[in-house]
Amino acid sequence: MNILKKAVPASCLLLICISAFSQSKLSAGFNPDEYLQLLEIFNAQTSHLYKPLEQNQSEAKEGLTSLPAIPKPENYTMVYESPVVGLDNRWALWLKKDSSVAVISIRGTTTKTESWLENFYAAMLPAGGSLKVNDTTTFTYKLAENPDATVHTGWLIGLASLAPTILQEIKKYDSLGVKQFIIFGHSQGGALAFLTRSYLHYLPDSILPKDIVYKTYCSAAPKPGNLYYAYDFDYITRGGWAFRIVNEKDWVPETPFSIQTLQDFNEVNPFIHIRPALKKTGFLVRLYAMHIFNKLDRSSEKANKKFRKVLGKTLYKMVRKNLPPFPEPEYAHSMNYMPAGTPIILMPYKNYDTDFPYNGKNVFIHHGLEAYYLLTLHQYINLHPYKSK
Repeated sequence: MNILKKAVPASCLLLICISAFSQSKLSAGFNPDEYLQLLEIFNAQTSHLYKPLEQNQSEAKEGLTSLPAIPKPENYTMVYESPVVGLDNRWALWLKKDSSVAVISIRGTTTKTESWLENFYAAMLPAGGSLKVNDTTTFTYKLAENPDATVHTGWLIGLASLAPTILQEIKKYDSLGVKQFIIFGHSQGGALAFLTRSYLHYLPDSILPKDIVYKTYCSAAPKPGNLYYAYDFDYITRGGWAFRIVNEKDWVPETPFSIQTLQDFNEVNPFIHIRPALKKTGFLVRLYAMHIFNKLDRSSEKANKKFRKVLGKTLYKMVRKNLPPFPEPEYAHSMNYMPAGTPIILMPYKNYDTDFPYNGKNVFIHHGLEAYYLLTLHQYINLHPYKSK
């Protein structure tokens, strides 16, 4: 029996095939109801992987009344779930009940070692080129126009692993009339959502038609690449088509570490040309200024080199054990990580710390889906506790 017929209810197939006019359309701009539904989808897809909030809370503070559970998604049905690939990566496709919108939901970090290695493998690679995944597979990609744009190596491996099935399912549903896709991920899934959106944008027309509409929500996502990648992502999604949603108390979006050196600046800047400029000054001024400048420049370059060694070559040895026979790539110079996407900042409400108490050990208390869900309700829907549906 055809996989599509197994996965999609007959009513959905009918709507896909005969009605494009009555379908709801994605619109630009942050939509809190849309985001809440995405969190519900993600929770339904991944809740079996993590501790329930009630357990986290009881560990944080005995006797705390647990918050209501995130409700199940009512408007979407999962129609495809990928195999586990790469460094424990997986994604699922959810179809809206009126068959107007499909959601590409990319799961985040799991409890497995290889999933964490993907996060820590943070040396950078160029945002365009080829990545040899193994002896027989090479992933060719373009994620930005600027040749100076770079991205996180571990998450690029994740994208390379997920891309074949993502393309497969987009093509399948596009052929059935689904032209609107939301790309979503939380935490590591949010980082992968950045790269996925960029990858789809730069694919040639011969692979995917350009009339497909994509909207992207990167929830609790760390920084995906350097400044030039961030510029490019914000440009291709301009007009309100991509967002990074951040809990002000969440530390994960502040990672990875960022180090800026002279080589990270645009070519036209006074710092790169400071040495010849100082030659025009007096001897003592030149001597002192060069001493200070060289000291600062060496410090940043030394830190950059150290980070690339530890988060590149050292981590590679561990990644290789979990992803044989992955050959080590040649890393880019940059470690200048920057956030991307239009920021949606979720600020704590009056009793937030009572609902999500930090005990010194539960370091992900502000990173979880529950915190993001409740903050969104407070800030945009003005409801507490979770709204019933």
